[in-house]
Amino acid sequence: MHLAVIGSSKSWYLSDLMRAANATGDTITSLPFTQIASSVRGGKCCVTSDGFDLSQFDAVLVRSMPPGTLEQVVFRMDCLLQLESQGVLVLNSPRSLEAAIDKYVGTARLIRAGLTVPETIVCQTVDQAMEAFHSLESDVVLKPIFGGEGRGIVRISDEAIAVRVTRSLEQTGCVFYVQKYVDHEGADIRVFLLGEQAYGMRRENRLDWRTNVSQGGTAKALDVSDELRSDALAAARAMETEIAGIDFLQGRDGVRYALEVNAVPGWRALSKATNSDIAVDVLKYIRSRLDR
Repeated sequence: MHLAVIGSSKSWYLSDLMRAANATGDTITSLPFTQIASSVRGGKCCVTSDGFDLSQFDAVLVRSMPPGTLEQVVFRMDCLLQLESQGVLVLNSPRSLEAAIDKYVGTARLIRAGLTVPETIVCQTVDQAMEAFHSLESDVVLKPIFGGEGRGIVRISDEAIAVRVTRSLEQTGCVFYVQKYVDHEGADIRVFLLGEQAYGMRRENRLDWRTNVSQGGTAKALDVSDELRSDALAAARAMETEIAGIDFLQGRDGVRYALEVNAVPGWRALSKATNSDIAVDVLKYIRSRLDR
């Protein structure tokens, strides 16, 4: 299998996939999102990156979603859709990437799938954001509607700070994604899915309300119960993701909340916690998809 990996050439995940490919006999070419281009000539549409025709690869694995202007992001997704229309296997699919990137769309889909999510208000003005702050008991988590790995997330429980933060963010033209803070025990759950195969870990951070390993949390292997696996699969299907990281939070109220579905999930902490070679499993899964 010759696999194109769209992402940073300096990524740990690219190195891990290349290590795994040496063992499985696969070939990997790293290509950047920022170099994606398309030519339409001679009755054909060709999508390239760094001079490589992406339709010539057996599959394309998306391993990053770098920031960009609206035009850049839309164009990149359009190119992936074009590849998919030509019969190229793109994982995850462009439509699932679009849904997972947008926290508003993601939250709405999780609700539609019958999962419980924290109370959330998404709005555009400071007045609306402050009204949301008060209606959510003046203890909220403000998140960028596009983002990941805990970046840009802030917990606010003081009205004066809420005013300053929302007024400052308004100048950037952002959308306010305001979510009620869920009181928890300093830990959350990540279920990593490869199709229907599930891996679990419990991420804990006693020094910060954010549990992300990238924010200083630690991870331990977690047995995925049938109920948890069923919820994770429901979340992934709602987002149309095949390779997914689904985050759950167990509140002190006894309710397990579905937070989000990551369509470009990492596995560095998961591999260590579960003593699994996830990179090898990812390549095996892609080959199984090609066989189907």
